[in-house]
Amino acid sequence: MMSTRRTLLVGSTAAAAATATAAVLGSTAAQAHTRPDDRQKPTVVLVHGQFADASGWNDVAARLIRDGYPVVAPPNPLRGVAADSAYLASFLATLSGPLVLAAHSYGGIVVTNAATGNANVTALVYVAAFVPDQGETLLGLQTKYPGSRLGEAALDFRPYSGGVDGYIRKEVFRDVFAGDVPKATTDLMWAGQRPSDVRTLQEPSGAPAWKTIPSWYLVARNDNVLPAAAQRFMAQRAGARTVEAHASHVAMISQPGATVDLIRRAAR
Repeated sequence: MMSTRRTLLVGSTAAAAATATAAVLGSTAAQAHTRPDDRQKPTVVLVHGQFADASGWNDVAARLIRDGYPVVAPPNPLRGVAADSAYLASFLATLSGPLVLAAHSYGGIVVTNAATGNANVTALVYVAAFVPDQGETLLGLQTKYPGSRLGEAALDFRPYSGGVDGYIRKEVFRDVFAGDVPKATTDLMWAGQRPSDVRTLQEPSGAPAWKTIPSWYLVARNDNVLPAAAQRFMAQRAGARTVEAHASHVAMISQPGATVDLIRRAAR
């Protein structure tokens, strides 16, 4: 009888201990599951500009991927503001979860239009990029302040069946576009540059996403395409959190660390 009672007491105590342990473990697991470090990281969408392709983001993408961010760098068709924005908007519609859009140069016009009305986009990051208001054009913003060396004389024009494409001339490519990148690299960049239909220069932008979505901006102080003064003007107008770097127009190539740091801040 005593043995039976002792067994029952031991069993009862063990069961209580097991229950308490399970509760503690369950609570700990729940806390671990909801730690800020374990929140879903947003997908970072990297959008290139004119005279370039997505490979210009390679160093930035590699660092973000190492940090655990999902990264995609879709092609920008470079056929026109409305057409390119519609293409990117349709691409974004296939992605789920929070999105951070990072854009370079003309890509800034594209994300400014494509992100409008997309509730998944939580931040816009502009890297030496155009940030237009409604009705503004690329050419108008590029020439708003003095200093751009990307004029008509710097371009080669090649007609195609649907219009005319512009390419930066080989002899000025490095100085105009990427003066702080090794010549061996800029030779390859020139050879593989993506042209842009010249109609994009004066095509008006639509309703800007930066009026409803938080933005960040990296000003390239040594930019010979989009003057730093124009970059500062657009960043301030958009209320962007702004940093500056001693960089040419291709700041994401010459200053990938600064670019990634800014994207990380936007992705928090």
